[in-house]
Amino acid sequence: MSNNLRGHTIGWIGAGGRMGFAMAQRLLKQGADVAVWNRTRAKAEPLAKDGAKIVDSPAALGNRDIVFVTVAASHDLVEVATGERGILSRNAVPKILIDCSTVSEESSAEVRAACEKKGAQFLAAPVSGNAKVVKAAKLSFVVSGPRDAFDTAKPYLDALGKGAAYVGEGELSRIVKICHNVLLGVVTQSLAEITVLAEKRGVPRHAFLDFINQSVMGSTFSRYKSPAFVNLDWTPTFTPVLLKKDMDLGLEAARELGVPMPVAATTREIVQALVGNGYVDCDFATLLELEARSSGLSMAPENVKVDDGLSPPKA
Repeated sequence: MSNNLRGHTIGWIGAGGRMGFAMAQRLLKQGADVAVWNRTRAKAEPLAKDGAKIVDSPAALGNRDIVFVTVAASHDLVEVATGERGILSRNAVPKILIDCSTVSEESSAEVRAACEKKGAQFLAAPVSGNAKVVKAAKLSFVVSGPRDAFDTAKPYLDALGKGAAYVGEGELSRIVKICHNVLLGVVTQSLAEITVLAEKRGVPRHAFLDFINQSVMGSTFSRYKSPAFVNLDWTPTFTPVLLKKDMDLGLEAARELGVPMPVAATTREIVQALVGNGYVDCDFATLLELEARSSGLSMAPENVKVDDGLSPPKA
């Protein structure tokens, strides 16, 4: 057990989703005292074997020192925080509420204000990564809110991945994460286009991506997505529906701030087409498949083992 993680009791709202489950489990396996809630209780119950206490409402986590939130959308955050059975609905509230979701600045500010009225501190701490990245200890956070709350929470954030970047007060981390996810969409679409171009000329996908990954254009992300591109494995890490939501948030911010984003706007329409073609409960890397179809290219899995660049942490 890590003595570093025994100083505070931890709560987790949304522990049944892919991200929430993996993150809560990682803290549990490092010795943290964690109680969890999920809208569908059965999805969180497997965490009990790792030592989690399962509760029946977000409000039941009010006696925890630090409570994390991982939900899918802005309205979900507001509901689990301020709703009838929300974490702030009773007299007992956590010292620190940490939201790791990707939500709008407006909903984040609403929850921050509600926390302040109840005497709780709020950290906006969206993440870069997914459940597999959590297991590889490579998750990263961008955090904004009270500096002293960040300093208190940092050992827990560090335990969940490779570290947290503090960017200031208020909702600054929200725009950072939205910018990150807009880039995610743009880069994935660009990677899909050039991969289809190379394959249509006769280059195997695994050979092309191996070259890209060894070149100056290679990245942690291109490496990580290569196995999916090569073997057409669309097991969801982040769905097209969620990507479209974040592209919309980014473009809305761009309109408000007067920033032209023509490449992002075009990518958003392609993601919309992806969803419209029924790519909903799969991985957003299916942008490759849509690009191939648009190019008249019939793709098949290459069945080649490809390193994704992730390795489990050393014991």
